[in-house]
Amino acid sequence: MTASSLLAGRRQLLKRSAVGFGYLALASLLADERARSASAMTTTDAPRLPQPHFPARAKRVIFLFMKGGPSHMDTFDYKPQLQKDDGKPLPFEKPRVQFAPTQNLFASPWKFAQYGESGSWVSELFPHVAGCVDDLCMLHSLHGTNAAHGGALLKLHTGSDNFVRPSMGAWVNYGLGSENSDLPGFVTICPTLAHGGVRNWGAAFLPAHVQGTPLGVASAPSSQATIKHARNTWMNSAIQQEQLALLDQMNRRHREQAADDDALESRIASFELAFRMQQATPDVMDLSDETESTHRMYGLDDPITEDFGRQCLMARRFSERGVRFVQVTHSDTAVQWDQHSKLKEGHEKNAREVDKPIAGLLRDLKQRGLLRDTLVLWGGEFGRTPTAQGKDGRDHNPEGFTMWMAGGGVKGGFHYGATDEYGYYAVEDKMHIHDMHATLLHLLGLDHTQLTYRYAGRDFRLTDVAGKVADKIFA
Repeated sequence: MTASSLLAGRRQLLKRSAVGFGYLALASLLADERARSASAMTTTDAPRLPQPHFPARAKRVIFLFMKGGPSHMDTFDYKPQLQKDDGKPLPFEKPRVQFAPTQNLFASPWKFAQYGESGSWVSELFPHVAGCVDDLCMLHSLHGTNAAHGGALLKLHTGSDNFVRPSMGAWVNYGLGSENSDLPGFVTICPTLAHGGVRNWGAAFLPAHVQGTPLGVASAPSSQATIKHARNTWMNSAIQQEQLALLDQMNRRHREQAADDDALESRIASFELAFRMQQATPDVMDLSDETESTHRMYGLDDPITEDFGRQCLMARRFSERGVRFVQVTHSDTAVQWDQHSKLKEGHEKNAREVDKPIAGLLRDLKQRGLLRDTLVLWGGEFGRTPTAQGKDGRDHNPEGFTMWMAGGGVKGGFHYGATDEYGYYAVEDKMHIHDMHATLLHLLGLDHTQLTYRYAGRDFRLTDVAGKVADKIFA
């Protein structure tokens, strides 16, 4: 799905039309006096969306991002040999590039047990997620190329650790669009402003309207997360419509002079969406219509889990209304999962905050019939070293780590790939970040080699010139 194939027909129409896209869209908008509801669009209302390259297994994505790098050998990648060799030297070479020096092997402070029909090993850090293990597809062989948070975050989110590139949510939004014309196609809840910040949900050179719409920031409680200026409290709808009509007249004149002005087209689309969102977003973000049992399921009744639980519940509400890509970030002003020291204290605090909400989200999606076509992705920008940093910490490790997927056409209770006996390097069915991106796009019906955009004289894609689909994980 190239930029030219997506836009050629529309651009030809614009060139032949004196009014252009902006006028047609705004005229339709202004002619409809009633506010659209925030529910998913019906077949007759829905805009014409870009089509996938082949039948999709998943329709939407929820990305649960654990900022800082959770330790895989302390969560979902059980290493009995590491337990036996605690305190011994690592019996092979460490990576040539390391973030910081580490010492001898450091056994996990937590016990592991097997759960579900799959018998998957899960740490006692995640007792609630362990109950959902038969829905999880464990990806044990992720690896990246950057041992620093900034580069690793950008690599995970954009496919590049040193250039400004579109984020994966923007690529998905560009390739498929939103199923609800009243809501953005890409929403990021409480995103971090550090280590790449807005670039992690930006559109770069893709059309501006496919970038992520942020709700709040990581350093503030999710109860304060809002879309800025979603409600115009000092101007009624009729006056706003008159303003849009005036903008339409000016944009018409501009369009007649520059028929291929994609920046103008994106600005028009943003004005239109902002007007419709005034009615749609307050409904999505109002959790008062959820049952008390649903609030408990997500942990909203517990101050420890309330913040992340609210984010997860909002993610479900946005997803069921047709938002294509929703990201939820577990972070704060610090680098949340980055335990260079006090591993036990830090990881236990973090896991308590997210374990119940994540399990609640998985169970809620499943009971609503949404999990089968919603792909849930969990993980951080890298893992941790099996060797100790200082007395009781672990350093960054991009050489091998675990992420997991659930729903969206992947095998539940399945384990893909492996790290070595201590968890330092990915050694079996290695999955680079580019491979994860290619696989995620494939589940959405998108061929990563065809989802391209021509910019500055060359074709770009999320996976750059790499990417291998891990078809072994498909149900």
